[in-house]
Amino acid sequence: MNIEIHSATLSELMYMIELHQEHGAANAMESVENMVAYILGSVADGSRRPGSWEREMLYSMGLIADSNAHEIYRSCYGKPK
Repeated sequence: MNIEIHSATLSELMYMIELHQEHGAANAMESVENMVAYILGSVADGSRRPGSWEREMLYSMGLIADSNAHEIYRSCYGKPK
């Protein structure tokens, strides 16, 4: 999979990494790639874990489906079998 990031967004993410490297952060990232992987992992965790801190992020972004199926805890990633 390839992910395209708008140049202005990439510039901001690079600046965030620079700030992390210069000043530290609670969860300092070493690269934009690491940050994007962490963010997408958090989105996936929020999708499968109602009540988690990640879920609140998804609600704020409007990414929770209007379905009871999206309100069930799943221990594994992906569509339930």
